[in-house]
Amino acid sequence: MTRFALTLEFDGTPFMGLQRQAHGPSVQQAVEEAVLAVTGETVTLHAAGRTDAGVHALAMPVHVDIEKSIAAFRLMEAVNALLRPAPIAVIACEVKPDDWHARFSCQGRAYLYRIANRRAPLTLERNRAWLVSRPLDADAMHRASQALVGHHDFTTFRSVHCQAASALKTLDRLDVRREGENVLIEAEARSFLHHQVRSMVGCLALVGMGRWEEPQVAEALEAKDRAALGLNAPPEGLYFVGARY
Repeated sequence: MTRFALTLEFDGTPFMGLQRQAHGPSVQQAVEEAVLAVTGETVTLHAAGRTDAGVHALAMPVHVDIEKSIAAFRLMEAVNALLRPAPIAVIACEVKPDDWHARFSCQGRAYLYRIANRRAPLTLERNRAWLVSRPLDADAMHRASQALVGHHDFTTFRSVHCQAASALKTLDRLDVRREGENVLIEAEARSFLHHQVRSMVGCLALVGMGRWEEPQVAEALEAKDRAALGLNAPPEGLYFVGARY
């Protein structure tokens, strides 16, 4: 048995999320079916993170265990051929030790959220950024974001459907910057709660629009109450960008 680590890039628009779902297509199902077609083996894909419907990935580490003797490059090429035309690509593939695990060996995860801050509708970037037509003050957003960095109870910023045992998380980094008409939010932590990044982005966007004062982000955090959340940003602007091992 060989453990293969695959790095996936995908557009989450047509999927119900990364994990298998009974009610629609998933990234996991597409990759597992491609591996089955290549090797004749039914495998279970394990991923570094979970993404909701409509969320994308630039570099999502996953692993599968395969009995058949096959080179990593050959596996990558064959799986990519069978994934077409689904918007999923294996951009790297390598053999890992048996005790390496895409999820449990992961020491840190990074996300990027993209806001297109312009009045015109999106065309090429449709479903790949959150369109906010009202001007955003990215500097104010960044200042407000720093109240969330560190070890906190993020109850306000977790989905009511979150299955984590505790809302306590350590946010290592949360930065906001403007690049032209785009406002980019980068978040890093060992792990995140369900909807945590989108919830944080939504509240920061309210600050950027001038609808919230900067201290209100800290007040929402201190409330430890989902009802204190101002806005949950949509999924299409969120990208899983990398994992640290």
